[in-house]
Amino acid sequence: MFSSKEKYKACIYTRLSKDDGDKPESDSIGNQKALIRDFIKNHPEIEVVSEKTDDGYSGVNFERPGFKEMMDEIRAGQVDCVIVKDLSRFGRNYIEAGNYIERVFPFIGVRFIAINDSYDSKDQNQSDSLIIPFKNLINDAYCKDISVKIRTQLDIKRKKGEFIGAFAVYGYLKDSEDHNKLVVDTFASEVVRAIFRWKLEGLSQGDIAERLNAQGVLCPMEYKLSLGMKVQTNFRANRKAVWSWSSVSRILTNEIYTGVLVQGKVSTPNYKVKKFMKKDESEWIRVEQSHEAIIDEDTFRVTQELLKKDVRRGPERGRVYPLSGYLVCADCGQNMIRKSAVSGGKKYFYYVCSGHKARNDCKPHSIREEELFDGVLTAMQGHVKVVADLKRMMETLESLPEDQRNVVNYDVQIVKLKEDVERNQGFKMKLYDNLQDGLINQDEYFMFKKTYSEKIAEAEKAIRHLEQEREDAVSRNASEQSWTEVFLKYRNLTEIDRKAVVDLIEEICIYDDKRIVVKFRYMPDFEKTLKMVSAFPSDMLEAAM
Repeated sequence: MFSSKEKYKACIYTRLSKDDGDKPESDSIGNQKALIRDFIKNHPEIEVVSEKTDDGYSGVNFERPGFKEMMDEIRAGQVDCVIVKDLSRFGRNYIEAGNYIERVFPFIGVRFIAINDSYDSKDQNQSDSLIIPFKNLINDAYCKDISVKIRTQLDIKRKKGEFIGAFAVYGYLKDSEDHNKLVVDTFASEVVRAIFRWKLEGLSQGDIAERLNAQGVLCPMEYKLSLGMKVQTNFRANRKAVWSWSSVSRILTNEIYTGVLVQGKVSTPNYKVKKFMKKDESEWIRVEQSHEAIIDEDTFRVTQELLKKDVRRGPERGRVYPLSGYLVCADCGQNMIRKSAVSGGKKYFYYVCSGHKARNDCKPHSIREEELFDGVLTAMQGHVKVVADLKRMMETLESLPEDQRNVVNYDVQIVKLKEDVERNQGFKMKLYDNLQDGLINQDEYFMFKKTYSEKIAEAEKAIRHLEQEREDAVSRNASEQSWTEVFLKYRNLTEIDRKAVVDLIEEICIYDDKRIVVKFRYMPDFEKTLKMVSAFPSDMLEAAM
């Protein structure tokens, strides 16, 4: 226990944190130090030997650099008196603050003074010491209240689509007039577009990183530093950070580039625990069209599908094989792998099922690369031609008057179906009267009621379907057919191209009899368009074209 001394070696301790709801003006570090020095003038027995400050650190926990340095000096015997402006500057966790004030400091003989709370541990008989635990509790409760308010306010901002991060993600900058709004960074956005383009062309994340480093493009952290931002990161491994597989992957998987702002992915359990924990995806706050997109949604979706595939790079090509990640065994669903062999002194390549050796019920499904490429190219060229024909037919139909476009008389069918609904509803309403009159029994009542209800439901479903078809037939427009433009880019395709494969194909199934089935992208749109065109008489289309 400490005893009264003639001289005390004091440490002035100050702290400030906006997280705790501190008022910057009245609680500023300068004001705290001025008040403490003014107090010391009237206490000649106190000699200041140290000053420690924690600016920007919460008082909820005691893991603060300035506080730790002060405790090290106390343990070394360099300090035996601690002076703070008030108890809230010392800490806002009533359990830990009380432990230091009532147990630790008295045990090691350290005098503790909280000026505005009129507390001095040297005066062991003061009545105010009884109030200290309550003041610590109030400080703790105040901190909790501020934490709840801050969390609520941040959630409100997130739901409004306001960006609340410390730094804008690479490719964007904070608006100079509104720091909660993201604007496109002209230079960095072009790098982002190039990264997505190279990925779709067949480069791996590692290849993209090597290309960016060779071109002298600054990685995200170095780019922020070049703009004068004070950035601290755990991703820096070398003296100067460079592009890496992980930095490229972070960009390729970040939905923010499509104009979607996803925030609130991590949080702390409560105001006392500062360790961040991942939240369930259902709790994330997602706001679409919150800022200008750099990458369109379709490009982003295709990229995500590509990242999930087993894509291997050809060592002699420096990039992935054209069909890598798209070939699957039609029987077992395993990926097809590329192998080489020599025949007649000439090397050739072929593909086999990767799982046939582990499965007794699956065969190799072996197919030569030249044969495979020829089959896939033919399928692609044929499908592109069909899409081009559909596009031309749709444009022809667009040019026709509305009454001619609507050749299928949807209105007549809809009117007839509505009459059926009314008739069956009438029959259904008469059932109860028939039951009361004894014309039908109870079992027949429920049977007929069920039958009429089913007929009504079927007719209403058919009406909704016809109304949708009528709307599609009358109000088609070019934007609804934008998917066709993806295929029309490859009208002059003469060889297998990685970009074309990524844009047009979802999967290629290889059968044991060497049959090749290519599953193209946008098939729901293709089938819908085909169905709409098929609703028109062929002679009308031929005459119009």
